[in-house]
Amino acid sequence: MLIKDVNVAMDAEGFMTNPGEWTPEIAEALAKEEGLSPLTEKHWQVINWVRAETAKTGEFPSLRGITKRSGVDTKEIYELFPKGPAKKIARIAGYPKPKGCI
Repeated sequence: MLIKDVNVAMDAEGFMTNPGEWTPEIAEALAKEEGLSPLTEKHWQVINWVRAETAKTGEFPSLRGITKRSGVDTKEIYELFPKGPAKKIARIAGYPKPKGCI
C-alpha cells in the first residue's frame, strides 16, 4: 500500500506487517481509512502509550490493559475507536491484528 509516497507492507486485512515502518503520517492515513481522522490528542495518547508498551513488553496489550493503564477509560476508548477498538488501535498504531480479534 502506498502511503505518503512510501510503500508500506500490509497483510490481507490491511494491518502493517513491519511495525518498524510506522510513522505518524501513516497513522493519520490509516485513521482516515477508518473514518477517525483527524486524530485528536486523546487518540495520540492511546496510540503512543500502546507503541511504548509494546516496545517495552514485546506484546500488544489487551484492551483491558489499554483501558487500565493508558490514562483513557473504557468508555472513552470506545468513543475514540468505535466498533472494535483493539483492532483499530492496533491497525493505526502499526501492529498486526491482535490475537483474539475476529
